[in-house]
Amino acid sequence: MAGHSKWANIQHRKGRQDKLRAKLFSKLSKEITIAAKMGDPDPDKNPRLRLAVKEARGQSMPKDNIERAIKKAVGGEGEDYEEIRYEGYGPNGVAVIVEAMTDNRNRTASNVRSTFTKNGGNLGETGSVGFMFERKGEIIYPASVGDADTVMMAAIEAGAEDVESSEEGHVVYCADTDLGEVSSALEAALGESESTKLIWKPTTTTELDLEGLQGLMKLVDALEDDDDVQRVTTNFEASDAVMEQFDAA
Repeated sequence: MAGHSKWANIQHRKGRQDKLRAKLFSKLSKEITIAAKMGDPDPDKNPRLRLAVKEARGQSMPKDNIERAIKKAVGGEGEDYEEIRYEGYGPNGVAVIVEAMTDNRNRTASNVRSTFTKNGGNLGETGSVGFMFERKGEIIYPASVGDADTVMMAAIEAGAEDVESSEEGHVVYCADTDLGEVSSALEAALGESESTKLIWKPTTTTELDLEGLQGLMKLVDALEDDDDVQRVTTNFEASDAVMEQFDAA
């Protein structure tokens, strides 16, 4: 998701998340449990857990759910999960990265491959599309925190690399290794963010028309419905007109 249509695309994703809140909370809980298992169960001493908790709060996940997910790790649950990244192409040659967390690698690989095939895509080898993305930190703020100049100055002082501002809000990008530091500095300057996470940011994009976008989103929706899949990223680009048609359909 890139270019001038970024915010329309993000809004579309948010609308879908509202419909799938229970599934979203399940994925967030899994990330919190794994992060706590891999490091310290105290978010202040575990950067990955701190980011996972921050993202969960940004999605309005109840505090009880967050604490329960951390307790699972302390209690020894979630030990067998491993993180796997799949790469492939969707309809019209759109690059797709699928991040999964699973306790059964064979099941997940089979399901992901089958979902690609059934929805006009094909699963590739690791690295087959990864070169079209960069690993970055992404911090999202609502438009209400200030104008573009205010956010840009705060982002520069925080050590960020880039800011994209529009009427809907501000997206701040930074090096993946700087996300904790930059998000803390921004929080001190602008308050709590809507979202703070590591993403795959496209360096090249594929333009889609309405039919192409509908085909791609069918694949993305099917992948996201898999309980083992944590996040799906694509490099599609669509004009505002196409996004409006898509949302209206």
